[in-house]
Amino acid sequence: MAFPTPRIEPDDDDSSSTDSADTARTYKPSQSRTSFLLPSTTQSGRSGRSSITASPVPSRPNSPLPQFRASAVAVSSSTSEDESETTSPLLRSSSRRSWWLDDRRQWWGTSRRRRKRNGILGTWLKKWSRWLLRHPFFPRQPITIILTFILLSVFTIFVTLLLMYILNPDKDPLPWRAYCFATPPLPAAELEVLPPAGVLVGVFSIDSAYERRSLVRTTWANHVRSRNGAGDGDDGLATSRTIVRFVMGEPRKDWERRIQLEMETYNDIIILPTAENMNGGKTYMFFSWASYNAWVPPVYPETGAKPHLFSYSARNATPPPLAPHDPIQARTDRATGSPKPWVRPDYVVKMDDDSFVMLAELEARLRLELYSSVRTGSSPSTSADPSAGVVLSQDTPSRLDDPLIYWGYLVTNRLHRFMAGELYALSWSLVEWVSKDATVKTLTKGAEDKQTAKWMNERCWIYNHPKSGTVYTHGFLFPSEVARVKSNLVPHPDKVLQDALNSSLSAGGTPTPSDWAYSSVSTFGVRYSPPGPELNISQSVEALVEGSEMSTLREGSAKTPDYAWARREGRKTRYQGMRVGGTVVVHFIKKNMWFLETALALLEGDEVTGTEDVPQHDLYRAGLDPDTRLTVTIPPPTPPTVDTAGATPDSFAAITASGPS
Repeated sequence: MAFPTPRIEPDDDDSSSTDSADTARTYKPSQSRTSFLLPSTTQSGRSGRSSITASPVPSRPNSPLPQFRASAVAVSSSTSEDESETTSPLLRSSSRRSWWLDDRRQWWGTSRRRRKRNGILGTWLKKWSRWLLRHPFFPRQPITIILTFILLSVFTIFVTLLLMYILNPDKDPLPWRAYCFATPPLPAAELEVLPPAGVLVGVFSIDSAYERRSLVRTTWANHVRSRNGAGDGDDGLATSRTIVRFVMGEPRKDWERRIQLEMETYNDIIILPTAENMNGGKTYMFFSWASYNAWVPPVYPETGAKPHLFSYSARNATPPPLAPHDPIQARTDRATGSPKPWVRPDYVVKMDDDSFVMLAELEARLRLELYSSVRTGSSPSTSADPSAGVVLSQDTPSRLDDPLIYWGYLVTNRLHRFMAGELYALSWSLVEWVSKDATVKTLTKGAEDKQTAKWMNERCWIYNHPKSGTVYTHGFLFPSEVARVKSNLVPHPDKVLQDALNSSLSAGGTPTPSDWAYSSVSTFGVRYSPPGPELNISQSVEALVEGSEMSTLREGSAKTPDYAWARREGRKTRYQGMRVGGTVVVHFIKKNMWFLETALALLEGDEVTGTEDVPQHDLYRAGLDPDTRLTVTIPPPTPPTVDTAGATPDSFAAITASGPS
């Protein structure tokens, strides 16, 4: 039976709705097309006859098919002719949708080059992962997995320590004894007639370090021996212009109220408008803040000196609220009801809260640096050379050039040369320059001590805690021990000593002798251990003093702790009768226990011990030459024998007065 050729006519509604060349047309099949496309159905009992069932007309128009390319239309046409299971146009549209989805994945896929690269990387990872998992040594049992993890951890720690050792330039102890030999003593005569320097000490802290701030407030920031100096002191006149403030970034939300309460209680906290950081520009922000907001007390009449004139001397402001550890002269002046206005500081000091500072020692060094570097103005009757014994005229103050001073610890080794960050001071002119110079603003991030060195020496009296074990570590140091060090290094001429130091600090130079770095308290690279097993608190602190009898105790020695303790030096002997001239800063105090040990060693102690002769203090009070040193000679212990006067031969110590050395 011959079938007529079906004729497919496009729908009149869609014939004119063509959007683009890539848009497919939608056709409406006619009755003849339906009978042609639908397969014939053979009913049971009737052979040779077919029955065509037409699809029902949908109640709503068909949704437009998604766009696809012409190639897809061709494939769709040819494939639909071969289908044998299609029973309705709905199934036919479903099959077309699957082709479109396959095509869409190709259309949205990545480029051929990226697919190829990702495929190679994925294949490589799968290959090596499969090889690693199938390797016979790959751990599969719990015990082998744990052992493998331990081995990898040990290997990582070993590599880390090796890299730290290789990259650390400080592998040898510093020749601190040679540093002390080259350090001249302070000129006490010139120091006492100069007006005190105005110093703002900014202690860098964080919001959670309340305990350390409390230790600072109750020890070196307020203690009489820190502010007055050794011996009889000067009643705090030298530090009458020195104030201490804590510097921190914006506190965390949980600490905001606690910091506010602390600020209301002590009036000694500065909050910088920056997030808390160590090497992210906090130091630069502090000096920028100080250029606008730093004020210190003026020169009070009690000091007996008149202030000298610098360019910033005329600037003043109303005194701020006082902190409990501010100078006693400032509190007395406030009590009068008409306090004197505060002025700009001569120095702004940055320091870490893990440092212990003797304020009188710090102010003395800064005062000498300030007035030894200035040049006089038009007045011909004045001189700025303290070494000549002539001081600036107090009757006719003259305008002085602002000094440019960077004071601190110069770190010099074979690879680096920079100022140490535990404590350094910038004179006021440098503070203003730092806050305004455009170049400095680009150098605000990085290790702050090295960054500050790019903006622009004390090495004997600035050192680390005896228990820290660093290259800068030795025992607590006093002038009496430095005098012994100098006498031991006398065979080395000064120029030869300096040449040896310069050679040891240069690349490829000759290392310094080991005895120049010798310490009776600590050994570089070895953890500190007490010299005796049963020492009380006072004896254990005395054992941390460089050159003391307690520090020379050794196990198995005939010397006992009681014998060494009885022969310790008093503060008068240790400072050789001077007010200042000893330790300025002890750094790297990472534990509060170490902080208290430092306070006991530097601030406490007897002026005269039991074995020292009391009359030596009468010699000082009688006007003995300040350069004269007293040597206390202790005779060796002998069995006590009572003479006719009832005194024992060893009940007195021999005192020898020597002239200037």
